Amino acid sequence: MTPAVGDGYRRARLLTRAHARSFHAASIFLDATRRRSATALYAFCRRLDDLVDESDGRDAGGIVDRLDEARWLLHTVGEGRSQPLVPAPWHPDEIAALGNTIARHRIPIAPLLELVDGVEMDLVKTRYASFTELDLYCHRVAGTVGLMLAPVLGYDDPAALRYAADLGRAMQLTNILRDVGEDLGRGRIYLPLDELRAAGLDERDLRAQRVDERFRSLMRTQIARARACYASAVCGIPLLHGTRARLAVGLMAALYRDILRSIEQQGYDVFRRRARVSRRRKLALAAALAWRARRPRPATADAFT
Repeated sequence: MTPAVGDGYRRARLLTRAHARSFHAASIFLDATRRRSATALYAFCRRLDDLVDESDGRDAGGIVDRLDEARWLLHTVGEGRSQPLVPAPWHPDEIAALGNTIARHRIPIAPLLELVDGVEMDLVKTRYASFTELDLYCHRVAGTVGLMLAPVLGYDDPAALRYAADLGRAMQLTNILRDVGEDLGRGRIYLPLDELRAAGLDERDLRAQRVDERFRSLMRTQIARARACYASAVCGIPLLHGTRARLAVGLMAALYRDILRSIEQQGYDVFRRRARVSRRRKLALAAALAWRARRPRPATADAFT
């Protein structure tokens, strides 16, 4: 490992620890190589996401140029070529670590490129007419992350990829439900507009932060959809290589799924407070998962629900 690659992994680890607490917590189950690789992928995804979120709609043309640069970077690292000039916001060492990860685990470039397409959607789309539209967005910005992480974790059955994408989509749906108020402040509504209207609600109700029975009913429907996605996703965990990889993904699913419980506990009010999973609760979930995994025949979906 070159000094640049080593420094890139170190930077990625620090970024992950600072901004992705659940992801970082789940990664403790992974061996050092897989953990480094997972953080290198996270760092790239984070830089990409921040590029659009921090723009607040300004300089859309400049952001598109940056996204095209990201595509160029991905093609170069995918082909194993060096990058003499790495444009901001990416750091040369982080890109070196990303290239090392892609080569080591033979990660296809396609899901990373599709992730860029998904992030670009946030520049041109602030409303989603139906769940069909939203589901495409969720796949591009999160399902693809599952697809790029699957080779890091290891699998033999190609069906693992579908389940990995399902977990990414479930986690993105959870983010959307947790961040309704925050996204509204950025001028974005990810709740499907046709389902909003069917519940008797419109944008004015969201801006007024009305948490009435109409809104609670809408949220119950969205939470049920997310949970169905998690239920599908955990069926893929036994297909991963080794107990440690299964535990890491199982804990990630459990931590994110528990955000839905937190939303319910606070009466579906996602405007005045952000649903969180406490550190104590995270430790309890991790301990319960580890205990179940030690029982006979742990490599079944039931062990991770």
